[in-house]
Amino acid sequence: MENLDLYSKVEHLLGIKESTAYLHTLYTELLYNYDIKTLLDLGCGRGELMQTFAKFDIECEGIDLSALMVQKARANGLKVEHKSICEVDKQYDAIVSVFDVLNFVHPDELHDFLDCVHASLKEEGIFVFDVNTLHGFRNVAEGTMMAEEDNLFLCVDALYNDNKLDTKFTLFSQAEDGSYMKEQETITQYFHSLQVFKKLKNFKVVQSAYLNLYDKKDKALIVLIKA
Repeated sequence: MENLDLYSKVEHLLGIKESTAYLHTLYTELLYNYDIKTLLDLGCGRGELMQTFAKFDIECEGIDLSALMVQKARANGLKVEHKSICEVDKQYDAIVSVFDVLNFVHPDELHDFLDCVHASLKEEGIFVFDVNTLHGFRNVAEGTMMAEEDNLFLCVDALYNDNKLDTKFTLFSQAEDGSYMKEQETITQYFHSLQVFKKLKNFKVVQSAYLNLYDKKDKALIVLIKA
């Protein structure tokens, strides 16, 4: 998985606040049906979902590969570490990974990633996540957008090809003297079909459903239980 610090810096300009809130509500309602006492938020960002689960007396911890996001989450008093799932050394009743985190995992690394998730779950623990569908990549995520706020100007160019989406973020920040600083980063996301998860030997798919986040069936929600 990639370093997402520039993405973290511009996330508020991407217009995903409402869709993030929708996913958080969906995850909260889904997990309410399970007996969850401990939870790990994998790719937790600022930790908003952790704060929601904490209201239900669930012991929440988070991990994120963005040092910037970890800093912001800790500023909110949350227990968050800057590490990968394969560096986690304890087990939880549930692990969640919201807003297509798994799409950042290269297909060649996916099974090792899921093995680490498996090792971090208690017996019959569940892993809940969402991924972009092929339609979501081809017809929704691909394209160009621009946004600006105060002294920031952002351009995003996304191209889907050969089962991966390359998204280039270009950020211009204006200094007090009127000059601009340019930052640029390209992140890659990969398409993972539902069949990949159904073929896992150490997990069982107990729930899968299409979501209509920005368009019909542009995302899929999947629940795995540790086998």
